[in-house]
Order: sequence, then structure tokens, then C-alpha cells
Amino acid sequence: MSDTPMPDAQETGASQARPFAPFVAGAVGVLMAAFLVMLAFANPGGTESAESPLLGKPAPAVKSTLIDGGTFDLSRRKGSWVVFNFFNSTCVPCRQEHPVLVKYAEAQKGSDDPVELYTIVNDDTDEAVKAFFASNGGDWGKVRDDDGAISVAFGVAKVPETWVMDPDGYVRVRILGALTEGFLTTRVDELKRQYSGQS
Repeated sequence: MSDTPMPDAQETGASQARPFAPFVAGAVGVLMAAFLVMLAFANPGGTESAESPLLGKPAPAVKSTLIDGGTFDLSRRKGSWVVFNFFNSTCVPCRQEHPVLVKYAEAQKGSDDPVELYTIVNDDTDEAVKAFFASNGGDWGKVRDDDGAISVAFGVAKVPETWVMDPDGYVRVRILGALTEGFLTTRVDELKRQYSGQS
């Protein structure tokens, strides 16, 4: 009989489990990194944010050209409610929220106080944007932001992001992430009631 003592069961189990610990830790690290990358490039859900210093102040000056032809000057839109939706055709949340915007834009055509909707396009091609709208609907203005100046002026780091300006040209709402059904309608209607009460 050998004089070498047998390790107890608890010690044996612990020594066998150790090689798996680095594997589990590595897998968790990879999953976390992938999750953070996904969050870095897109806003997944529509939530109103009051963190912008622009809220309650005059909107930044915006002058540019439209993808479908013509020019755009935000200062000439005073007297109307204006919605900016910052967009890229490769952005998954942008594509997911698009039917909501199409429905909203259609509803404005029959409104006594219609809201003007504009898509602000940065880091995308005219061809890709036109193809997306042709396939998915939507006939509102698409404003070029080729140099990113509009995005910088509004402090937009990720898309989609939606902003609402009142008829006096003041910034009223910033919405981070993809719009959900009815959210924009409800929020703008609230703003209109507040605005009418101040007039």
C-alpha cells in the first residue's frame, strides 16, 4: 500500500475547476465588449433628455441643401413647429423607427397646425438615403449634414436623435433613441397646448 495520502474530494474538485475560470472570464469579457460597441454606435430606445444646454434657447442656425434639391434655412421656418430627426441609413434603430415617422408625417398632412419634419443626414450618401426612402416611404425634406456641422451644433453623438423646435425657433424637446408609436405625437401635442397658453 502506498504511503502517499489521497487528496480529499473537495481539494480534487477545486483543482479541476481552476482551468475553466480563465475561459469563463474571457467569454464574459468578450460579451461585454460586444455590448458596449453596440451601444456606442446607436441609440436603442426613445427617452426624453433634459441634458442639453440648448433646451429653452433659440435653435442653432441651420443652412444647408436638400438631397432632393433646393436649400434649407431653419430661420425661414419660424411660425411653424419643426422636427429634426438625425438619421443614417445603416443605423438599425433608425430603420426600426422609420415606420413611426412615416405614420406621423402622414398624419400632419391633415392637421390644422402641421409639424414640419426634416431628416438630418450625416455620414451617408445621397444614393443610399434616396434608396432607403424609396423602399420604406416618407416624402419629407432630407437635409445634408456632410461636414457634421449641424450634428455638432445640436450636440448629437449618436443616431437616431430627434429635436422639436417651436414656432418662435426655440428648442423644446430632445429625444434620444428610436421613437416609439405615439410618443412624438403625444409630446408635441403637449408642447402645443403649453405654447397656446403662453401666447
